[in-house]
Amino acid sequence: MSEEIFETEMTDSSEEKILDGVHNYSSARDYVKPTDPKVLKQLEWFQDQKLALMMHWGPYSQIGVVESWALSDQDADWSRDCIDWEVDAETFKKQYFDLNKTFNPIRFQPEEWAKAAEAAGFKYLVFTTKHHDGFCMWDSKYSDYKITAEDCPYHTHQYADICSHLFESFRKKGMGIAAYFSKADWHIPSYWNSETGRGTFTWRGPSYDTEKNPERFEEFVQFTQNQILELASNYGKIDVLWFDAGWVCKESKQDIRLGEVIDKIREFQPWILSADRTVGGPYENYVTPEQCVPDEPLGVPWESCITMGTSFSFRYEDTYKTPREIINLLVDIVAKGGNLALNVGPQPDGRLPEGALRTMKGMGEWLSVYGEAIYGTRVCAPYKKDNVAFTRKDNTVYAFYMYASEEDTVQTEISVPLPLEIKSVHMVGTGEAVEYKKIKDKYVFRLPAGNYEKAPIGHVFKIEIL
Repeated sequence: MSEEIFETEMTDSSEEKILDGVHNYSSARDYVKPTDPKVLKQLEWFQDQKLALMMHWGPYSQIGVVESWALSDQDADWSRDCIDWEVDAETFKKQYFDLNKTFNPIRFQPEEWAKAAEAAGFKYLVFTTKHHDGFCMWDSKYSDYKITAEDCPYHTHQYADICSHLFESFRKKGMGIAAYFSKADWHIPSYWNSETGRGTFTWRGPSYDTEKNPERFEEFVQFTQNQILELASNYGKIDVLWFDAGWVCKESKQDIRLGEVIDKIREFQPWILSADRTVGGPYENYVTPEQCVPDEPLGVPWESCITMGTSFSFRYEDTYKTPREIINLLVDIVAKGGNLALNVGPQPDGRLPEGALRTMKGMGEWLSVYGEAIYGTRVCAPYKKDNVAFTRKDNTVYAFYMYASEEDTVQTEISVPLPLEIKSVHMVGTGEAVEYKKIKDKYVFRLPAGNYEKAPIGHVFKIEIL
């Protein structure tokens, strides 16, 4: 079969949804609402949490490159732009796959990660158990390409089974667990094999025609299902299975029959949510915009995954968003009914970057005062208008007036376009009463007297409605 014909037959039906490794997200119109009461209850839990710590971590952190994607020759034009040494593609791919032999994060302290996450206001963890490169951050019996393998120097460490210790540390702090799992595996021969189809030229999909090689693909299906079951069976309570690699789906002739394994897992973890991102259908229980925020509320459960720095993976001398930027982002997302999964890429030595920790500290300080207006809330029309955002809990509405910079002029009177009858208004944090008057279809709130040398991150009002 010629390469040209093979390329045509194996065109990725999800290709338009992925640009430079960033996934688009499923349309809310195609959302299939679960019917199982336990899953619906878990979705309510999910929508209460609002803020997750997402972490992309693996051997690739040692060289500060994008996770996995540089292995794909088809994606080389953007994913290898940061590779600053002259090697051919095959040499580079071998060097990348050999990073397991030097990955030794001896300064990893899961309890310290959990402590820092709790103080920052995070409510659940989204952790990469396995990215597309196939390296397992848990002791999988189905793969030798893992953190506990003898060729990985970290395998003798007390925390060698990273997922086990990390999940347990976060659970002890009362935080939920979402296990990220890539449905693609670019290391296992039943998915990528230079002796089939494409030869050494790699892309995000399998190296062979799945319809003409059903036995080989079935081997991959069984491997993938076994690993998912293993994570759900041996690593305690899992709140969410967060599936990446949306091109691995029935429409792309890569049907791993995910529903089969989710149904099995729900026999012993009946609440578990499945986020089969970009695929849609009954196993995409919530939608996952990546590196973006929808313009309007989606009307279905959703979560934006956005980096605190410039990359999902660790980059040396990275720059991190400030607490002000993160809180503004969080308010925008929550006002539209979503969650924020904020990604921090750990260092190769096992520590969290100092820049990220500083931002986390500032986030926690703000959320410790104003968190009641974030956590456990739902949308309130008009959501976000005229620089004012809203959330709601029953008969309490919260209004946010945010400042992008500390140099902004602090407003003494704030126009609030709320189409509801108000009973009282107080400042969140101080409890001070706020004077207000109604003018046509808006209210005007007068801030209590205060000394504002610099603009705060924002003002938060607690409004009791009739």
